[in-house]
Amino acid sequence: MIFKNHTQLSTACLHCFLCNLKVIFILIVFLFFVACSASTQRAPVYNRTQPPTTKITRHVVALGETLYSIAWRYGLDYKGLARANRIGSSYRIFPGQVIYLNDNVQPRSRPKPSVAVAPSPPSPSSIPSAKKYKPAQKKIISSPPVITNSNKTTTKPRSEKKSTKAVRASSTQAKSGKIFWRWPARGRVLTNFSRNGGLKKGIDIEGKKGESVIAAASGEVVYAGSGLRGYGKLVIIKHSDVYLSAYAHNQRLRVKEGDIVKAGQRIADIGSSGTGTKGKPRLHFQIRRDGKPINPLPLLPKRKT
Repeated sequence: MIFKNHTQLSTACLHCFLCNLKVIFILIVFLFFVACSASTQRAPVYNRTQPPTTKITRHVVALGETLYSIAWRYGLDYKGLARANRIGSSYRIFPGQVIYLNDNVQPRSRPKPSVAVAPSPPSPSSIPSAKKYKPAQKKIISSPPVITNSNKTTTKPRSEKKSTKAVRASSTQAKSGKIFWRWPARGRVLTNFSRNGGLKKGIDIEGKKGESVIAAASGEVVYAGSGLRGYGKLVIIKHSDVYLSAYAHNQRLRVKEGDIVKAGQRIADIGSSGTGTKGKPRLHFQIRRDGKPINPLPLLPKRKT
């Protein structure tokens, strides 16, 4: 090929160079893919499971909290919680106190009472002679005679102590007496109890704002406030060493901590806090046995349909 001038020669050389460069680039890309497909090494795959959740082991007491409310929050028995933290039977705590969240501590076993050992009998040589020492004679005092109308003297009978079995039985029966529950509100049940836990640890009862919330059984108010997240204005009543009941999402509380209430007494007004039933006015009611939520429906009287 004969070029007419120098410009045509330069253009032809540049075009040839670009074509060769393009071919070289395509060849490099092709060889790269071939090398990748021929490699037997794979990227390592790790089966990563979800890390375990951190369990809360202690709680710092805030202003207004009681041992009952703390045990209620974590689903623990207040008696075991008191034993684990060496809290007395008054169950008093103070703000800033650290409560360790463990209610499985067994009470310390009391030491066995020591058995008195009878002294060994004295030797015959140490006993004084009967001739030398004469035993003192005991004076026999007869009971004073009682004069009756028939001019006969009779001996006054001894007074016998009353048996304490009946008193002990009555006190035991009072302590372990059966609790007669009643409905804390008049409305129908909106949500039922769930054994799977979550937010359905009790039942939701429909109502209107301002309607009465009554005590389901007699007892002592051990918490009244709004310090427990998710419960709104809450009342907790202690009915025995075993049973507690709670009344949540109230508009107004009519009792305070330490009050003694009777079954059927008005303790609060129905409110609409929380999101469990889309803001409808209702009462969230729970019963706990030894700190664990139980289904309240079997304990409540059947309603007429």
